Amino acid sequence: MQSNLVGDTVNILDMYKKDKTLLSFEVFPPKKTSPIESVYGVLEELCSLNPAYVSVTYGAGGTASDNTCAIASKIKNDYKVESIAHITCVNSTKSQVENALNSFKEHNIENVLALRGDIVPDLPPQTDFKHASDLTEFIKKIGGFHIAGACYPEVHPDAEDDISDIINLKKKVDAGAQFLISQLFFDNDSFYKFLKRCQLAGINVPIEAGIMPVVNKKQIQRMVSLCGASLPAKFSRIMNRYENNPEALRDAGIAYAIDQCVDLITNGVSGIHLYTMNNPYVARRITDGISNLL
Repeated sequence: MQSNLVGDTVNILDMYKKDKTLLSFEVFPPKKTSPIESVYGVLEELCSLNPAYVSVTYGAGGTASDNTCAIASKIKNDYKVESIAHITCVNSTKSQVENALNSFKEHNIENVLALRGDIVPDLPPQTDFKHASDLTEFIKKIGGFHIAGACYPEVHPDAEDDISDIINLKKKVDAGAQFLISQLFFDNDSFYKFLKRCQLAGINVPIEAGIMPVVNKKQIQRMVSLCGASLPAKFSRIMNRYENNPEALRDAGIAYAIDQCVDLITNGVSGIHLYTMNNPYVARRITDGISNLL
């Protein structure tokens, strides 16, 4: 269906340049108990920072799929910043995925991040898609979308080892993923080693580095437990020293993230994807700290 909304079609792949690092943000929909309008102030502040694009997460089991579309649409059509809508498949049928894609098209959203999604306890997974590569291939066959994929610098938690992980990532790229966004990490050397493995495997698409600033110790510990990221000694010392001083932990976490970003930009990474946790203050501090380098 042709969209009647304002906004140009943009292939995010075209934004990557050899001599420049792209900066993008991630946001998530509000909880089911909160109105969607509660996130609009966050969106306005983040979009005012002029990111290359903003990605919008998909709720566990697809529970926030309608809000994902509405938020991605507002970012693109109201704030005039390109958006990526996340879409997961582990708890979705082909029909449900196709309905979501049709809704994206109707709202002028043509960039998607294809993900397997988290296994939800007490919610039996569907069987139409087993892996994100299956979803990627399905979206490519439908057509009309530019497709991103996810990657894990420190190996996917479900992978047998780093070799099988890279083999599966190559399958995802061959299935149609045009660029990749990494899971969060705190050790840049891990990311550089991952890039080398990708190069050796013939994965030549742009790969953005996922950066999450530390603003809350429990939040970071939860995220690390989910994705398997390692905690360097320097990072652990920051959390342990300032865990009872929220403002100091926030400022130290911002400084650590800026230091990561400076190093990544200096080494010519394709892009930095900032996991904002819907915190415009933190996003602005980091953006201001690296803007002259981009």
